[in-house]
Amino acid sequence: MSTSKPRGQYAKGAERREQIIQTATDVFATEGFEGTALKRVAELVGVKEATLFHYFRGKQELLTAVLAERDRRSLAAGEHEEVGLRLLVPVAERNRKEPGLTTLYAVASATANDPAHDSHPYFQERYAMLVEELAEDIGRRQEAGEVRRDVPAQKLARLVVATFDGLQLQWLYDKNVDMADGLTQLVDVLLAPPAD
Repeated sequence: MSTSKPRGQYAKGAERREQIIQTATDVFATEGFEGTALKRVAELVGVKEATLFHYFRGKQELLTAVLAERDRRSLAAGEHEEVGLRLLVPVAERNRKEPGLTTLYAVASATANDPAHDSHPYFQERYAMLVEELAEDIGRRQEAGEVRRDVPAQKLARLVVATFDGLQLQWLYDKNVDMADGLTQLVDVLLAPPAD
């Protein structure tokens, strides 16, 4: 009995799923994810909108896959070669250029706090990783005397993440908010060593 046909079907299904994720990421980046965005993704992939969910449990699983793809693309582009505080400004600039994905991230992160939510593990792991990586960078900078030492590195890392998310939300309402500049000011003011 040959197993080549199921493997072929599985491979085609995996390829189609990947095509949907790639297309949705591109569409959501510029057009957003509400309204007719899913219909547009389906058209570009060459399937009916309902067929999209043959490859995903539901809309939320697709949206989470898109956010994970955004992270993967960021890594592939070398945006995360250096971990820590210096990463913040380039990420803020990328987010400004991809308003649809930035909105998706903000909406999904706000609704995924329920452990039963499909995106809950993604955000829980992502926030833990961000705080850990920033805390390591801040800790190294504290040792070098570049960053204030009167507040533990992990607490400063959480404040940085909270500020980033807060600036991002404000930017979603007012495009005159400069996320990158706000983050630069945070690093300069909040993290600077106290003057002697």
